[in-house]
Amino acid sequence: MVGLKRRERVNVQDLDLQETVVYINRISKVVKGGKRFRFSSIVVVGDMKGYVGVGHGKGPEIADAIKKASENARKNITKIGVIDGTIYHEVTGKCSASKVFMKPASKGTGIIATNKIRAILEYAGIRDILTKSLGSNTAINLVYATLDGLLKLKDADWVFKRRGIEKKVSEKGKKVEVKSKERRVKSEE
Repeated sequence: MVGLKRRERVNVQDLDLQETVVYINRISKVVKGGKRFRFSSIVVVGDMKGYVGVGHGKGPEIADAIKKASENARKNITKIGVIDGTIYHEVTGKCSASKVFMKPASKGTGIIATNKIRAILEYAGIRDILTKSLGSNTAINLVYATLDGLLKLKDADWVFKRRGIEKKVSEKGKKVEVKSKERRVKSEE
């Protein structure tokens, strides 16, 4: 995929995947005998529970392009962090000249996005989110910018671990006590 980070493989047989075609484009090439047409497509697959994949395929017929894109999408499925139907924090994804800004929204807001971005968010299991696309609005770049942003999401446990903070949960499981590890600071004497 275009500029995306390396991810661990997901077993596709365990997931109940659904797919949709986001974009189809006809490409023409002028040759001596006239024009030769080919097709390009983008497909999104997901289980609506946090797993989503995007694929791009090309072929001489529309069906061939969609089939290749679908196979590519199933190979590139990744886990996305979703909490209560929205994302953890604000994030911006980028691909070429396209940027997609995503912001968590309160319950009942819905998905505020273009149809290309909406497909990825729906199939990832996100129900409430605000988005803004900036720069180029090319379909493939918007799709990959959205996926890039979703891959940048970090949950609270990851942040605590990264900062060296211990998290303790009480017996009832409601209160969270956070203790930072002692850091040795050299004092100037």
